[in-house]
Amino acid sequence: MFPGGGQPNMQALLKQAQKMQQDLAQAQQELAEARLTGSAGGGLVEATVTGNGELTALTISPQAVDPEDTETLADLVLAAVRDAVGEAQKMAAERMGPLTQGLGGGAIPGLPF
Repeated sequence: MFPGGGQPNMQALLKQAQKMQQDLAQAQQELAEARLTGSAGGGLVEATVTGNGELTALTISPQAVDPEDTETLADLVLAAVRDAVGEAQKMAAERMGPLTQGLGGGAIPGLPF
């Protein structure tokens, strides 16, 4: 279990746990502050989300608005939001993945991955 079969160095374990906690908090802060944009329809619709996946902005070009075809607009909005959320999930996996490996590699409740 432990190198040399001895008891773990509790001070070293505590220090490691504190460092991991700081690194996780920093990564969570970076995700909360990050803004990622997804688009659809060649840029007709753009969605911006935080690294946590919270939708913060939605931009719809006037060319995307056809009162006779609201289904296409809805599809474009969904596609743009999904694209942005996908980027946020990728970023979260990149930032949090290495940090959560030391916790058994499982997902942490409340995080978007």
